[in-house]
Amino acid sequence: MTKHEIKNCSKHGDVKFVLEGRGYFRCTACRVDAVVKRRKKIKLLSVEYKGGKCHFCGYNKCVEALDFHHLDASKKDFGIAYKGHTKSFDKIKSELDKCVLVCSNCHREIHAGLIQW
Repeated sequence: MTKHEIKNCSKHGDVKFVLEGRGYFRCTACRVDAVVKRRKKIKLLSVEYKGGKCHFCGYNKCVEALDFHHLDASKKDFGIAYKGHTKSFDKIKSELDKCVLVCSNCHREIHAGLIQW
């Protein structure tokens, strides 16, 4: 039995389908769309959970420009943006509790030593 084949997706047309672990074929483009949607949802929930704005300057215009900075890197179990999207939101919240929400500019200034926590 093949693990992938070309089929017709009602949304994406003729594309590659892969065999999912649960025994059915799924459109690879639909699969990618679902991952992107989940990552955006987790980011929004995480930003809301941490107050919705930069801890230092109050920036809140663009969610994509907000980062989570671990206060103590030695206690970091995983990166929120890296592999965090595969975990339950309860596990993500416990990791977020070790972080401060900062804008990209303030985050860079923290790492440059210009802002002290």
